[in-house]
Amino acid sequence: PPSDGAVETPLGGGSRFFPADGLFLAEAQKKTHNPGSWSVRRKSTRDDTLPVCEEASASLRSGSDSAPRESCPVPMRLVLEDGTEYVGESLGANVAVAGEVVFNTAMAGYPESLTDPSYAGQILVQTYPLIGNYGVPAEPRGPSLSPFQSPRIHVQGLVVQRGSIHHSHHRAGRSLAEWLRSEDVPLLTGVDTRALTQRLREHGTMQGWLFPATMTLKDAQRSAKSVEMREEVFRRVAPPAPVRYLGGELQVLVIDVGIKTGIIECLLERGASVLRVPWHIDFLELARDADAVLIGNGPGDPCDLEGLTAQVRQLLAMKDVPIFGVCLGHQILARAAGCTTYKLRYGHRGANQPVRDLLTGRCYVTSQNHGYAVDTGRLPPGCTPWFVNLNDRTNEGLQWDDRPVRSVQFHPEARPGPRDTEFLFDDFLRLAGELRAVRGS
Repeated sequence: PPSDGAVETPLGGGSRFFPADGLFLAEAQKKTHNPGSWSVRRKSTRDDTLPVCEEASASLRSGSDSAPRESCPVPMRLVLEDGTEYVGESLGANVAVAGEVVFNTAMAGYPESLTDPSYAGQILVQTYPLIGNYGVPAEPRGPSLSPFQSPRIHVQGLVVQRGSIHHSHHRAGRSLAEWLRSEDVPLLTGVDTRALTQRLREHGTMQGWLFPATMTLKDAQRSAKSVEMREEVFRRVAPPAPVRYLGGELQVLVIDVGIKTGIIECLLERGASVLRVPWHIDFLELARDADAVLIGNGPGDPCDLEGLTAQVRQLLAMKDVPIFGVCLGHQILARAAGCTTYKLRYGHRGANQPVRDLLTGRCYVTSQNHGYAVDTGRLPPGCTPWFVNLNDRTNEGLQWDDRPVRSVQFHPEARPGPRDTEFLFDDFLRLAGELRAVRGS
């Protein structure tokens, strides 16, 4: 059976995977198509509030984030910058937040997504209709078994069609709602996420405000917690000081702009030692002492990281240092080489993005989480496209012909998602080991 808490259930002589939540399809259809009890979508034309029961109202006034009872739900609202409004119920913290509203198409892996620093400052919409059915792991049993990609939740808020009240998994320690409340993150459930996703696809990602229905929109806009996305977000996700992970003889310098722990794990599992440094320090001397450099993922617009880009430009001048860029690291490498980047309409966020290796012609299904892409119209001499996205033909990787430098837009470590391209870490470390042997001879 799958490891995400699903069970295999016979259906019409074959089998299909259904979440182990005890939810019947008939019940799901009934709730989905009953706007009165499931979701409301309308234009926000005035600064009104919705009525709530006395117990829920008292809980909000007292600042309590205790779980609402099914008999007394706490209404919550998501309002987009174009005025479109979605109303549902709160299962998380009853607080007001603001951020860019983005959607993820993965069917599972919400612990990994919520702790991915690349989501910092954003309100995340899960398109899969049932979220939370396998709960949240209690304690990691070891580095390779932990789904958490950082020590805390980074999303501003979470929006789902149906947040599961019950969960079932042998590693579960608490529910998704309990986890979100413990970190003061709101969870809106009971909205039509298909309609919301279509809105974002048609009009592009946009700012939104997620807040209890007892507040007016103006009050929410005035008091909502948000993250400044030009400078603060990058400082927030970076480690305060360098961190060293002991492994084998091969030394890898990792530039951290909000890197996922899954990338660190992939390096350690292959026998490398890792020195993880924050992006804003002077790391050029450290790079000279390392066998290889990896620039990881992170949030925000790469245009706002000119200081990092300038250092990477000097790093590229060291032609014998193997460099591997992942996601935001791919964009930083491209900008350091003279390329430009641009914002996608709604980004690539999910675990089913197909890419093609332009060298071999092979195709892979990849995990992705980014809102910007590299414009290959101004590639420097010696730099060629490596991967391409098969959905929209955007660039998914670059390689340099005259130096050991490569980068990919997708996440080869997955977490969550398919690990079809994890071999790229093997290739990276093999190359670093070969060059180390040449230098030592």
